[in-house]
Amino acid sequence: MKRRLASRVAAALVAFAATVAGASAPAEAMTGSVTLEASYSTGLENGWALVERYRDNSSAFVAETYPPDGRGDHTGQTRRLFGDVARPHSSRFLLYHAPGWQTNPKATPVLLVHGANQTADLAWANPNARGSYGCGQADCPTTGLMQHLSAAGYKVFAIGFPHVTGDGYYWAEQIGDAVRLIRAKTGAAKVDVIGWSKGAFNARMYVSSLRKSWGTAYAGDVRKLILVGGPNKGFDWGYRHGWTHDFAIFPECGGSLNAPAPHSAMICYGLWRSHPELSYEGNAYPGSDDMLYRWDDVYPLPAAEQDWYTTYYGGTGFYTQGRGIQWAIDRGSLVMPLIAAGTPSGVPVYQLCGNRADMALLHNEHTGPSDGAVFVASCSAPDGVANRAAVATLPLNHLKLGWASEARTQITTWLG
Repeated sequence: MKRRLASRVAAALVAFAATVAGASAPAEAMTGSVTLEASYSTGLENGWALVERYRDNSSAFVAETYPPDGRGDHTGQTRRLFGDVARPHSSRFLLYHAPGWQTNPKATPVLLVHGANQTADLAWANPNARGSYGCGQADCPTTGLMQHLSAAGYKVFAIGFPHVTGDGYYWAEQIGDAVRLIRAKTGAAKVDVIGWSKGAFNARMYVSSLRKSWGTAYAGDVRKLILVGGPNKGFDWGYRHGWTHDFAIFPECGGSLNAPAPHSAMICYGLWRSHPELSYEGNAYPGSDDMLYRWDDVYPLPAAEQDWYTTYYGGTGFYTQGRGIQWAIDRGSLVMPLIAAGTPSGVPVYQLCGNRADMALLHNEHTGPSDGAVFVASCSAPDGVANRAAVATLPLNHLKLGWASEARTQITTWLG
């Protein structure tokens, strides 16, 4: 039972679903480089006023790989919003509208960008969407930052992604799409963007114009960038504590967590089990390499944990086998390219971090000050930030940074 609960909680991290009645017929209306496919305004859960589904028309978007056993599939409300598709094409994305998105008095609209394994519902509108222990503590509230900002007079929007651990370049491009749509809808010159965890990293990618040749350059349309629990200098949490994480991932060990394992094989109940498709060595977690960075020269590795050396540096241990973190970094980490790209001096950047490693039922990051997943030193890193407006560290864990009252107050103060 505890393992199942731990899997549900951890899924909200690495690095987060419900029912709509009746979508309107596909509008197929063009808005710049995107097509509006459907609008949903009735039967929405968790307080949303309107949700629209768009397709980015760039041919660069190709279908991403999903875990074959369905653990990464969309369910409930999110699945219905994607047209009753469990594995949407990577070109699709959702734009959620909070109550007051047309009429609230604040001049600058706000875009909320969730993290890996989240949905806009779980991250911003209902931290209890997955039940107990799904929000960083035993009991979870049923409203979040969306309702708080909407009630405070902000025009609030949120984006929803097709692949919950999708390619960072895709997410960054769709964040730019969402900003342009919001400006067109509200008439605002700029949008405030709040990104959480992986969403923070990819929002920073958009603002920094870190993109492929087919990508769209930053358009000067973000007023403030607020990074919540952002791995601004990456993280190595999964590789530091890999054997423990494996138990939540490998099905023969009882795992079902939708996150990449640092090992391609491990022993479960006396037998070697091979699952490269559920590891960093597979292709089902295309955005997971992006944020990897080695911290072993700053914080010593936990030498008391099983197979700690071969987990981090690669090789075969007593119970596990994998290629190590450097192989995964070489495969596709974007931490150093993002730092090198730099944020524009015209965009003030705010960094909100937590320093409580107390996420319920999880093996929290304990080898250095952290929020349980991201080191404080990474979240608050100034590297590549040209206009560092403010940094705050609150007594919260990674899963509470998006909804706890202290975090809501700090974010609202920064928005102004």
